[in-house]
Amino acid sequence: QLQLVESGGGLVQPGESLTLSCAASGGTFEWFAIGWFRRVPGKDREGVSCISIGERGTLHADSVKGRFTISRDNGKNSAALQMNNLKPEDTGIYYCAAAEYYYCSDNVSNWEDDMDYWGQGTQVNVSS
Repeated sequence: QLQLVESGGGLVQPGESLTLSCAASGGTFEWFAIGWFRRVPGKDREGVSCISIGERGTLHADSVKGRFTISRDNGKNSAALQMNNLKPEDTGIYYCAAAEYYYCSDNVSNWEDDMDYWGQGTQVNVSS
């Protein structure tokens, strides 16, 4: 049973950067794709970024493309979400999730249903 713990959330001003971390335990991390999701006020949870197993690359939602970068370190059983040029509309709870033997779908809307394990989330507030 893979366990995921997010960290790194906080309060930042518009235009600033923040890096979220996802620490995994209880499984063979390299066999899991990692996704970052967020729930912003008044909206359903949505996919933000996804990184596949192996060397199959990364995908980002259009709303964060060019600003957010997802990465993983299999040796440290961890993943990260580097968020640059943050905007007030990025405010929300950010979740890390994992899917075993998964290659991230080109369709962002598929990611949530494909994930097997979820963290508890970390709050990000972007406000001046």
